[in-house]
Amino acid sequence: MQNLVVLGSTGSIGKNTLDVVSRTDEFNVVGLSCKSNIDELSRQIERFKPKYVCIEDKKSAAIVRERFKEIVVLENEEGLIELVSFDDVDFVVNAIVGSAGLLPTYYTLKNRKRLALANKESLVVAGKILSEVAEKNNIEIVPIDSEHSAIYQCLEGKNKKEIEKLILTASGGPFLDKDFASATVEDALKHPNWDMGKKITIDSATMMNKGFEIIEARWLFDTKNIEVVIHPESIMHSAVEFVDGSIIAQMADKDMRIPIAYALFKPRRINLPFKISLTDIAKLTFRKPDFSRFPTLGFAFEALRKEDKNLGLILNVADEIAVEAFLSEKIKFVDIFKILELSLIRFEDKLPDEIDSIAEMLNNIKAEIDNLIRDEFWRS
Repeated sequence: MQNLVVLGSTGSIGKNTLDVVSRTDEFNVVGLSCKSNIDELSRQIERFKPKYVCIEDKKSAAIVRERFKEIVVLENEEGLIELVSFDDVDFVVNAIVGSAGLLPTYYTLKNRKRLALANKESLVVAGKILSEVAEKNNIEIVPIDSEHSAIYQCLEGKNKKEIEKLILTASGGPFLDKDFASATVEDALKHPNWDMGKKITIDSATMMNKGFEIIEARWLFDTKNIEVVIHPESIMHSAVEFVDGSIIAQMADKDMRIPIAYALFKPRRINLPFKISLTDIAKLTFRKPDFSRFPTLGFAFEALRKEDKNLGLILNVADEIAVEAFLSEKIKFVDIFKILELSLIRFEDKLPDEIDSIAEMLNNIKAEIDNLIRDEFWRS
């Protein structure tokens, strides 16, 4: 039995991970973390009886500490680092949203724990460093995102030198064929296929999420030969084209428990009830993305072209702030694109080669971009 920590356990990926884990007796959940949703965390504590929990919000941590006196309650970023470093932790699922997941990813790899990664921002911000640490410590980063899990499965047992390109599929989000000039928060949160948290749903609407996946795929699979294809049905989760012209794809139902289960149990597959019928689907369609409507894809490819720069870091930070401002109805949907573009122009710099320096740059740029948005975009 492996001792498992689930970071971001109260979010969509975290809850689905615990659902998968509960279907077998192969994991012992020793640690959970959340930002502030202590009601959901309390339910998880009562069910899984972890030894450790980590909570970002200090007041919430105090409540849980009083409520569950037998549990070690940690706080903030330091607590997350401590949680993934304990000797009795074997496996970490990092489902934290945003750049807050960076240091937990780094210390999971540094401490030679198995890692299933849903926090794509880690690789977007510090892919080179994390890849080097993983290789040095002989730890594989196993992706949870459905697209990267699909590619991972397509490459299993294959010679990576025979890859022609990776094909990342994208649903196109709620605005694939709709005008978004005056889109409301409610409009942007109506994803046609996936039930996700608010941040990732807005990122899907702008296609910044796919942009992040482009950068993530580069580091996971060590190639820049990446194509994005719009696939509205979201049945083919991604594919790999090989040098002989063959394309191998992975298809499955639109349920995140499938890639989560694969990441946890690979190379075995456990029995899950989420089956599809190709005859019921009837057809699958594909089209090229519109880079003019969704410039976020172009931003991501620019980050690949300038790997020594901090463009991935800027995109990550600017997007976090802009999406939060949009969800708070302080900016328009189209302002997100403007903020990303302006941030790339204003804050481009050389990317540090030390994790602490990257963390410091994250904080500094976050403050600068926040001020930029306040000065130029927030409506009074």
